[in-house]
Amino acid sequence: MSQKSDPEYTIEDGRYLVSIARKSILNFLTFGKLLPQPEDTPEKFLEDSGIFVTLNKPDEEGKKRLRGCIGFPTPIYPLIKATIEAAKSAAVGDPRFPAVEIDEMNEILIEVTILTPPKLLKVKDPKEYLKKIKIGRDGLIVKRGGQSGLLLPQVPVEWKWNVEEFLEHTCNKAWLPTDAWKNPKTEIHFFSGIIYKELEPKGEVVLKEI
Repeated sequence: MSQKSDPEYTIEDGRYLVSIARKSILNFLTFGKLLPQPEDTPEKFLEDSGIFVTLNKPDEEGKKRLRGCIGFPTPIYPLIKATIEAAKSAAVGDPRFPAVEIDEMNEILIEVTILTPPKLLKVKDPKEYLKKIKIGRDGLIVKRGGQSGLLLPQVPVEWKWNVEEFLEHTCNKAWLPTDAWKNPKTEIHFFSGIIYKELEPKGEVVLKEI
């Protein structure tokens, strides 16, 4: 997205995207096909944007557990298409989990995170990362060579990590040593996110504060 046309998103937009994500999953689980793009898609959702769709499911103790999370960190697709694709992939394409069963959808909570375009965090000394990165505001992408890993802004808040732990876990996500962020050859990119989540399956959607 260009700076001139960056759209602003409302809670109504969040409800729309979460509903599209749920429809995308149900459509694929039912018919084995990707949900067609709605003909009445609002114009702002036709602009390219990064997005992640996260699926959570309560365990036997009622504690929320990750059930799938897939997305596009860079704005390579229109937001509506990226949401449809990411939702389907979060349900059936996350290699960490078995594919979601259609009956599970009555228990699954959907969370949609709209991303700003990632930017390279420039430092002269890697120790500067510890002051420049802000927990609760920044998501991170670690890159070195052909390897990369991404963690969303809400992850370190949920796990109560400090900045150094956030960097270490993002390096680990990239299959790099946990201290790879200290290597000048490692690139650290940052982004922010607008997060919309269901309070209960198929229920009220709210803006998630982190």
